[in-house]
Amino acid sequence: MSDRMSDAENRLARIEGLLESGERDVVPAWRRATRGEPRWAVTAVILVAIALQLILPHRLAPQPYWALPVLEVVLLAGLIAGNPRRVEPRTRWLRVLGLILMGAISLANGWAAVRLVAGLVNGSEGMDAGPLLLTGGGIWLTNVIVFALWYWEWDRGGPMARALGQHQFADFLFVQMQSPETAPSDWEPGFLDYLYLSFTNSTAFSPTDVMPLSRWAKMLMMLQSSVSLVTVVLVVARAVNILR
Repeated sequence: MSDRMSDAENRLARIEGLLESGERDVVPAWRRATRGEPRWAVTAVILVAIALQLILPHRLAPQPYWALPVLEVVLLAGLIAGNPRRVEPRTRWLRVLGLILMGAISLANGWAAVRLVAGLVNGSEGMDAGPLLLTGGGIWLTNVIVFALWYWEWDRGGPMARALGQHQFADFLFVQMQSPETAPSDWEPGFLDYLYLSFTNSTAFSPTDVMPLSRWAKMLMMLQSSVSLVTVVLVVARAVNILR
């Protein structure tokens, strides 16, 4: 009797395993609950953005110029302490810290961009082509990082919500979502995918292979393209005029 019960339990366990395996094969990784993505990529890029803020001319930064970078380092340290290796859904305050951090980086770079554009228009900035191109390039690159962070943080509720598979509909349509046979079965978008999206949108001023689906995604991409276009056109035009 016990042998029959044991054999029945083994068969039931195998059937359950096959059902679970079939479910994993049918539902793509980006739509089901998975482990949070590694933190190293977003941490490294945020550190680059903070370094760029410190390198830019201090007159373009909110005063005192060191205040926002110090705040950003403190917030980043808090995020790393809460989730040291992976961006996993643990506590709500970690998401709040992340949003405040991105807001601080956006404020610092937006302030620098506005001050630079205003200086170029009234003639107080851009006396030398070399420093001007470096300053404009730093603001442009930080802008790429800023919007990559916003895309990453808001797509389908953010990285923590994506790890739980809570949202069925995506805000950005990646190629791997349309053609799952082109990617491994465990593929799902990570921060570097959003960084690529931000970079191509800043250089092409339009979507390339990643399509925005929701209205907020379209408006955010339009805003990024506008900022990038104004920065590039004004800085390059002024630099060319100086070199002549």
